[in-house]
Amino acid sequence: MTETTPRILPLPKEEWTDAARDVFAFWGEPNAREVGSVSNLVMVQAHHPKLALAYNVFGKHLLLDSTLPARPRELVVLRTSWRLKSAYEWHYHVGYALKIGVTLEEIAAIKEFPAGGDWNEQDHAVLTAVDELLQNNCLSDASWAKLTQHFDKQQIMDFIFTVGNYTMLSWTIAVLGVQLEDNVNKIGYDLKTETGDTPTTGERPGESKDWAANNAAKGKKV
Repeated sequence: MTETTPRILPLPKEEWTDAARDVFAFWGEPNAREVGSVSNLVMVQAHHPKLALAYNVFGKHLLLDSTLPARPRELVVLRTSWRLKSAYEWHYHVGYALKIGVTLEEIAAIKEFPAGGDWNEQDHAVLTAVDELLQNNCLSDASWAKLTQHFDKQQIMDFIFTVGNYTMLSWTIAVLGVQLEDNVNKIGYDLKTETGDTPTTGERPGESKDWAANNAAKGKKV
């Protein structure tokens, strides 16, 4: 998958409707209803408010309310983002993973799996299952059995939907040409920022009332 130039730009202010403002405000950004979201993805989604709001309810479950624990969740998203070359999702989920204790060394090793990394049985089962789903559109009995050793039924269902969600989201970002925001210090696949700094932690949308401001402050290029 490759990045495209923007095909649908963030919704221009003259087209802001009440429904679009509902999309801006979904993740709890202060004043977003009045001034728009800091997220280019949200501002592009706002072209189709009905779809955006329906999708964001689903996405919020997987991002904030999933039964899948935080570590395997972020391993899923990072491996999917790497496999699909979604620079937008990679950038943000590196920060989210760092915040919950995944190390930079582990994130780097995600790219080299299965050859790279010193993974425990649960991590290995998760990464293997991601690859199988992306490659075969199904799971082998062996991979299913390994997942059931570590996760219950609801967690496995959340796992499958998480892989599918970030596949769909990566497609959307690539096809529509959603760009990283101008002020962020982009984290590349080499885990270096544009300014050469080491990546820092980030907050998931809706994780705190100040998530947008905190991410903007940490991500700005200087």
